[in-house]
Amino acid sequence: MKNQTYDIIIVGGAVIGSSIAYFTASNPTFQGKIAVIEKDPTYAQSSTSLSAGGIRQQFSNPENILISKFGVQFLKNINNYLKVDNDPVNIDFEENGYLFLASKKGIPVLEKNHATQTSLEADVEILNADQLKEKFNWLNVDDLAAGSFGYPNSGWLDAHCLTLAFKNKAKSLGVTYIEDSVIDFNSDHHQVKQVVLESGAVLNGGKIINAAGAQAAKVSKMAGINDLPVHSRKRFIFLFKCNDQLPGCPLVVDPTGAYFRPEGQNFICGISPPEDNDPDCEDYYMDYSVFEDELWPILAERVPVFETIKRTSSWAGHYAYNVKDQNAIIGAHPEKTNFYFANGFSGHGLQQSPAVGRAVSELINFGSYQTIDLNNFRFERFAENKLVKEVNIV
Repeated sequence: MKNQTYDIIIVGGAVIGSSIAYFTASNPTFQGKIAVIEKDPTYAQSSTSLSAGGIRQQFSNPENILISKFGVQFLKNINNYLKVDNDPVNIDFEENGYLFLASKKGIPVLEKNHATQTSLEADVEILNADQLKEKFNWLNVDDLAAGSFGYPNSGWLDAHCLTLAFKNKAKSLGVTYIEDSVIDFNSDHHQVKQVVLESGAVLNGGKIINAAGAQAAKVSKMAGINDLPVHSRKRFIFLFKCNDQLPGCPLVVDPTGAYFRPEGQNFICGISPPEDNDPDCEDYYMDYSVFEDELWPILAERVPVFETIKRTSSWAGHYAYNVKDQNAIIGAHPEKTNFYFANGFSGHGLQQSPAVGRAVSELINFGSYQTIDLNNFRFERFAENKLVKEVNIV
């Protein structure tokens, strides 16, 4: 059987890979063939599908703010982009806002980030403790000094539906989705020539895009690139029931790092572990003590009516965690020049997917960024010791 040849082969077909496929295929200057390799077409264990689905503009890094500003406008006008035939796309975008709370100790960082955000015309404001209490009367503000409230253009959405919308639109534009796994690459020092699949098929590729999420480092190693600093880190999400409603509740991030938001008539919550207790992990085993012993006390202290909540469900997913600076890694490898990264989003891949898809398509079609300059996120920054730290990781 003759090997199939594609101009672009994308490894990983979840929200990042499918966004890249859509933006590349929809560009009128692109006339080639695109294949997306995805082992799980249901996305049942995709990091995106298992995420909390948030989108915000409260970042410390200018590029991340611009990425989210484009992302939210894309999402709010999604049917202008991703509708197929006359079938509307519904991602259930809940524009309830994002609220980062701060104690007195956290005020300098909050204000520094706010200055960066407002310089880029992000939709954020700082509320003092009295203003927080007035706006959210269910909130305990006794130990708080202020909060950064992102609204409008912040909230959450159905992550699974967004992934499917990108995929369906990409397929309608002629992109081929292949249900398979990449097990190897055939390459020389400068180029990745072929993609070897578990089924035995071998694909010839012009450009190879690594969009493999938490498995990105494994994919890079197959290409002889052993230093991609993306690790799989497990995160728990807990669903709980509260008999009281919280009027106007945004996604709330406590100074402890715990977060919660409404989910229909219920709520979801989570917390990231401390760095010294966050091992690489690929399983989905649940540790319910995280809710009982860590989260619940924090939630009950912050929102008194949460004292009597009841956990009703839970699940685990994985961050594609960039252990160097918690920011995206985007662009071509400096030596294997046809191998591109779209990796290491560290928990904010969903909200960054529209802008990242557009950015990678610009590199593919034009050889440089045309809209938001993401050159600071290049792979080479690690060797150059030019890290781009992001403070606001949830």
